[in-house]
Amino acid sequence: MAADVFTSVIAVAIVLGIMILVHEWGHFIAAKLFGVRVEVFSFGFGPRLWGRKRGPTDYRISALPLGGYVKMAGDNPSEERRGEPDEFLSKPRWQRALIAVAGPAMNMVMAVALTTGLFLVGTQQRTFVDKPVEVAGVIKDSPAEAAGLRAGDRVEELAGIRNPTWERALLELVFTNPGSSLPLVVERDGNRVPLTAHATAATDFNEVFAVLGYPAEPVAVGTVSRGMPAERSGLRPGDHVLAVERQPVRSPIQFAGIIQQRGGQPTELLLQRGDQTLRVEIRPEWNNPGDGGGARWQIGIAFRFASEKRSYSLGGAAERGLWVNARLTRQILHVVSQLFQGRMSLKQMQGPLGIARESGRAARRGPLDLINLMAVISLNLAILNLLPIPILDGGHLLMLAVEGVIRRDLSLTVKERVVQVGLVFLLVIFAIVMYNDVLRLLPSH
Repeated sequence: MAADVFTSVIAVAIVLGIMILVHEWGHFIAAKLFGVRVEVFSFGFGPRLWGRKRGPTDYRISALPLGGYVKMAGDNPSEERRGEPDEFLSKPRWQRALIAVAGPAMNMVMAVALTTGLFLVGTQQRTFVDKPVEVAGVIKDSPAEAAGLRAGDRVEELAGIRNPTWERALLELVFTNPGSSLPLVVERDGNRVPLTAHATAATDFNEVFAVLGYPAEPVAVGTVSRGMPAERSGLRPGDHVLAVERQPVRSPIQFAGIIQQRGGQPTELLLQRGDQTLRVEIRPEWNNPGDGGGARWQIGIAFRFASEKRSYSLGGAAERGLWVNARLTRQILHVVSQLFQGRMSLKQMQGPLGIARESGRAARRGPLDLINLMAVISLNLAILNLLPIPILDGGHLLMLAVEGVIRRDLSLTVKERVVQVGLVFLLVIFAIVMYNDVLRLLPSH
């Protein structure tokens, strides 16, 4: 237990420390580029432990190694200013805006660089991605069903591309405008059948499955949630679901669809557990997991998808790195939108304790998992910092935009009030998230 806590503390210091330091380095480089005098560039916060002054800048190491900060001359309106040309507030608004953007931009660059590096080294990917688009089934009321696709079809042509793989289909849909017609030719019972599907906004395979149907994959149990029907019925991680109500299942998507169709009825599952074949009865429960998908029938499992390690060339790794981060960006923006609309609870958010716990788990799994977590946190840090909330970089950009529209600086009183409101807002959010973090650590949760 003590070793796990120590690992978590060290891991979160590395993850948050590097990500925040990269963020501040972006501000530092942009400030230097525009001739702003940087007085302090600190690794860490708190009392100065050691440092060296070069030119006007004190490069220092501070006591608390969780990130760092940049202190620019004249960047605080409430402090006395001399009005010198190398002060931050003496610079044109467009330069100040670019300095503000540079921090989040560096986090985005870091996220893409780390993800690209992981693809170069090799990452676990689902086994179907480089296989032909062979349809195991279609989702009810989906574009694939509307297009006439059926289980057993094999896509021979997709928008002129012959014999596409699932990965190639994903890349094609990523760069196709939503709603556009997508000409297909499928092989069905030895015949070539022309069809037309309509593209959706695609950033992951789930959206490809909506347009083209889904592939065959083992239905393997990855995790079992405490107190849910799956646990009560005796399901274990590693079990394979072979059939539901004596109907063979060929995909986790098909299995999830059957569970929804069954509603709350008792449902028989045929399981493979090692060399044993078991039959268990399970009764789904109506529940909202808080993932943005709304309430639905659930049994309380997460799937474990079959995967294998693949590595790529630099060009291929960069392409996939950009795609992964585009997908994550969309997901983060969706979560933020759901939070502001009240459709998702702050209980789903992870705070410092949650990040420390996940960092420790990633560190114990290995350096690649820790690097992957760093990329995710770096992208989150970039996007959240661009939200138009005072004291964040997005808040600075908003105030600069307002000043640009009215063609004069806002008064010091207005700026102070706006910053105070933003600070109180963030402190309230932080308190709620921390409270929920602590609750998760309690045995009953």
